[in-house]
Amino acid sequence: MNPSSARAKSGFTLTELMIVIAVIAIVASIALPKLLGAKLTANESAAISTMRALASAQAQLTSTGAIDSDADGAGEYAFLGELSGLSPARVSVAGAPALGAPGVDELDPSIVSVSFGNIQTDGIGDGVVTRSGYVFKMFLPGTSALGITPAVTEAPTGGAVAGSLPDPNNSELLWSCYAWPAATDRSGNRTFFISQEGELLAYDNRDGQYSGLVTPASIPSFDAALSNITGGADMAAPIATGGAGVTNDGNTWVPVQ
Repeated sequence: MNPSSARAKSGFTLTELMIVIAVIAIVASIALPKLLGAKLTANESAAISTMRALASAQAQLTSTGAIDSDADGAGEYAFLGELSGLSPARVSVAGAPALGAPGVDELDPSIVSVSFGNIQTDGIGDGVVTRSGYVFKMFLPGTSALGITPAVTEAPTGGAVAGSLPDPNNSELLWSCYAWPAATDRSGNRTFFISQEGELLAYDNRDGQYSGLVTPASIPSFDAALSNITGGADMAAPIATGGAGVTNDGNTWVPVQ
């Protein structure tokens, strides 16, 4: 038998296999971090675009007056489920705010993609939406008392909660939304905030403070990016940028260009 023919039939030697495996490992060690970095960048870019789209959607909604739960002629801001057209929008019953009826009071056409109607429950029982590696949570204002305006959260099934409706007058003026990574360092890094003022803010989140839905501490409070000059817990407080300790969560929030 020809020696070269026999060697060809014998396959790779152990040394050759080890060299191939080593080369694959080197290529993977170089390529995987770059792929992960590209994914994080793409998810953050998608979150930024989504936050700006939500701001446009809220402005469009109030200009049409599609939600006017006190029947005063002024449009009000909405929760994610309401914007998506999958949760009934708030209505006015004899001039007082009330929950809309399923199958009757959904916005049609919807103001945002119906995917925002896929509401899930976060770690504290509020409704949120997860998409492209980020969690989105909308806040609307409650009734002001002693100069403080509390926040009202979305129902875990979407839309408003019976017995805890947003204040109709304050909802003509205030709303805010946060977006944070579903898994810090894997689906995104930065946390984002936007409100009726239209300025998009970001926190670098390098300590992984905001990540996923497991614990209340990992979820931004409604006033996390707001100024603490009023003592906190005030949705009407101004946004705070550029200085740690100025915000209610003590982090530095900066404008996104």
